[in-house]
Amino acid sequence: MLSERRLQVLRAIVQDYVGTEEPVGSKALTERHSLGVSPATVRNDMAALEDEGFIAQPHTSAGRIPTDKGYRLFVDKLAGVKPMTPPERRAIQNFLDGAVDLDDVVARTVRLLAQLTRQVAVVQYPSLTRSTVRHVELLSLAPARLMLVLITDTGRVEQRLVDCPAPFGETSLADLRARLNSRVAGRRFTDVPRLVEDLPEAFDAEDRGTVSTVLSTLLETLVEENEERLMIGGTANLTRFGHDFPLTIRPVLEALEEQVVLLKLLGEAGDSGMTVRIGHENAYEGLNSTSVVSVGYGSGGEAVAKLGVVGPTRMDYPGTMGAVRAVARYVGQILAES
Repeated sequence: MLSERRLQVLRAIVQDYVGTEEPVGSKALTERHSLGVSPATVRNDMAALEDEGFIAQPHTSAGRIPTDKGYRLFVDKLAGVKPMTPPERRAIQNFLDGAVDLDDVVARTVRLLAQLTRQVAVVQYPSLTRSTVRHVELLSLAPARLMLVLITDTGRVEQRLVDCPAPFGETSLADLRARLNSRVAGRRFTDVPRLVEDLPEAFDAEDRGTVSTVLSTLLETLVEENEERLMIGGTANLTRFGHDFPLTIRPVLEALEEQVVLLKLLGEAGDSGMTVRIGHENAYEGLNSTSVVSVGYGSGGEAVAKLGVVGPTRMDYPGTMGAVRAVARYVGQILAES
């Protein structure tokens, strides 16, 4: 265990390095921070921190910079989440309140997060498997063609064309719409197959083929593999941090193009807690020089998706964590009210 004084020295090194982008020396630390000890004592503390792998000397200068291990300790023990100011909270609310649908909510969230943190923002769309059905609409387009519209509790709307095996009258269509909604509205998507499996038996023989086709289309919509969608924004922000990435920024940009990589970075959507992955904690090699701050969002108590930011390990962790948490809270409120 590090002594309280050495923890304070580490905190000061992280804060100064994040703020100045320059390796931090003992003289600068004692001048900028009220550590209550001499530069010689601070030098001894820095030597101990270096021996234990919390800071490192990037070159032959007298300064030190935090390592991944040092940032980890800073995030876990030393960094509180910086709360947003009232004007910042109002700005977030005003910006997100203008959204007209789920796509607009996600797009605005990405832009807002990128602007607030000056990092790369990543927002996952609410997953169907963690959503509930708000309403199923059936519209007649032709005697043997229907439009199925699935609306979720998170405001997600999925539309599918259904080619029926035989003409399907308006009376039968209204009956199917009513019976379907009475069974599935307000229910979890994972429960839907069980709830509708015997529905064709409630219809006349000539209509059962169409009812089965509609149900097959509905169930296919629930299990489609492309449901895990992401939106990303602010990639250009990384160009401001070119010197934070060894050799080149290219591996980071290539990693950000891989949706599967980003989904793994964000973590399991059902987990609503804040996650901070630092440097080599990111399994994907191209992102070993970055940190990822993510949190779940959703309506009610359960997260239906994740959002977060990707940036260099030299980031303002308290401010970034505060912004990510605040935006997630407002997005959850919007979904709950939509």
